[in-house]
Amino acid sequence: MDALKKNDSWKGRRGPLVLVIMDGVGYGKYTEGDAVADSKMNHLNAITAVCPHTKLKAHGKAVGLPSDDDMGNSEVGHNAMGCGRVFDQGAALVSRSIASGDMFKGKAWKECIDNVKTSKGTLHFIGLFSDGNVHSHIDHLKAMIAEAKKEGVAKVRIHVLFDGRDVGETSALDYVDPFEEFLKSLNDGGFDARIASGGGRMWITMDRYGADWSMVERGWKTHVLAEARQFASAREAVETYRKEIPGIIDQDLKEFTVAENGKPIGPITDGDSVIYFNFRGDRALEITAAFEEDKFDKFDRVNRPIVTYAGMMEYDGDLHVPKRYLVEPPAIDRTMGEYLAKTGIRTLAISETQKFGHVTYFFNGNRTGKFDEKLETYTEIKSDVLPFEQRPWMKCAQIADAVIDAIGSGKYDYIRLNFPNGDMVGHTGVYQAVVCSMEAMDLQIGRIQKAVEEAGGIMILTADHGNSDDMYEHNKKTGEVVRKEDGTPKAKTSHSLNPVPCVIYDPEYKGEYKTDVKDACLKEGLGISSIAATCIELLGCVPPADYDPSVLVKA
Repeated sequence: MDALKKNDSWKGRRGPLVLVIMDGVGYGKYTEGDAVADSKMNHLNAITAVCPHTKLKAHGKAVGLPSDDDMGNSEVGHNAMGCGRVFDQGAALVSRSIASGDMFKGKAWKECIDNVKTSKGTLHFIGLFSDGNVHSHIDHLKAMIAEAKKEGVAKVRIHVLFDGRDVGETSALDYVDPFEEFLKSLNDGGFDARIASGGGRMWITMDRYGADWSMVERGWKTHVLAEARQFASAREAVETYRKEIPGIIDQDLKEFTVAENGKPIGPITDGDSVIYFNFRGDRALEITAAFEEDKFDKFDRVNRPIVTYAGMMEYDGDLHVPKRYLVEPPAIDRTMGEYLAKTGIRTLAISETQKFGHVTYFFNGNRTGKFDEKLETYTEIKSDVLPFEQRPWMKCAQIADAVIDAIGSGKYDYIRLNFPNGDMVGHTGVYQAVVCSMEAMDLQIGRIQKAVEEAGGIMILTADHGNSDDMYEHNKKTGEVVRKEDGTPKAKTSHSLNPVPCVIYDPEYKGEYKTDVKDACLKEGLGISSIAATCIELLGCVPPADYDPSVLVKA
């Protein structure tokens, strides 16, 4: 690929372009429950009031998801922003592969099925048990179980990870009960499918970026070794934990195994096959490593069974993890990062652990590593390992410290950063903590604004999706807040379907573009994929012809 063409009409700036991604910050639809609007966002509001700004779509088809009923997420959001175009994403790819039958014709599926038929072993499924469509979809799981029976598999065990994050916070039984009926309709003398173990997604198995390997260890002991508290059924486990731990939500439910006569019904043993059915990669890599890596030192596996393991998708395209996967990921090429490297633009990408992979791996089109070691710097600030509502400010001050130093150093032409607060704290459902997180982030935005002004640079404020802007459950028909028995609002812990900001702070503006930005961005269907072309234009270059259009209007 060629370098970007220079824009001869661009007059240039003294300082760098700084892209600030306010993770999980959108424009709320409802007054009640909008923690962004309810926070004292003095700096963000002051900048927005006097600078070019618009709203961009960050969910559904605008980021490659099947329908506009699908909430966006950080992975597809950073893909869109970094790639400048919209690619069909995980849920759509998997659904299409199942509908066409391609999944079941593929080598990985056949190897998993043939293995258990030959060994007379068990086919295991591990994954997020919901229809949130962010990490997984329960319909994909059902389709695979039905196909396994059709192909002659005799025994299936499901290891469920309760959601409560991308769906209702206490909705676990809304999935367990119908699923048990589904299994009952399939089970007969020659086929036996049952839920074998489980727990909450933020307690077992689904850690990411090496933030808390103890989660994965608990998952391993639960799913593989069957070393967890025993119950007669998943329903009994959920009901018991809710009684014993008042206020616990699904994502934090403790681990369990289903047992009969004191014996677990579904440990993973030699000769079995295991399918991790999440399609999203970040929370799939660590449990995959536990199954696949020979030299594994994160915890004592005690026993590593010899199994045929497959992931739903290839979670890391450069490292080729997992070794076996059911559905091909989208082929993303010619990302903004690659173009900037070809053009000689010096880049810094920075966030804390929870979102470091998003401003690097996902932003670069699901690619590990740098395009040019000499031109790119990637900086990770270690996240705290504790519930985010206990430290709602997270590492936003440390991120800002590093960014301010980078702006003043003159070493970079382009800096991109992610403040995780609005997303990670938003997922806790603790309203007061979310407000605290917003105001903490806003203070850092003010500090970065001052540094950008002193350096003569430009700052773009945007987001990858909404979350903190929609913290309460609302009745879809009436719009009224759904309340608990005590009258308090029911917390919403999932992402929103709301648009997100795009604000351009350009203190040394020289007239290259109109300051009224495209007011009709939403009507025109522009989404956050337009961020790439916008950045390229503000760096003085001409965006690739097939990139989604910039929000800027040429003067």
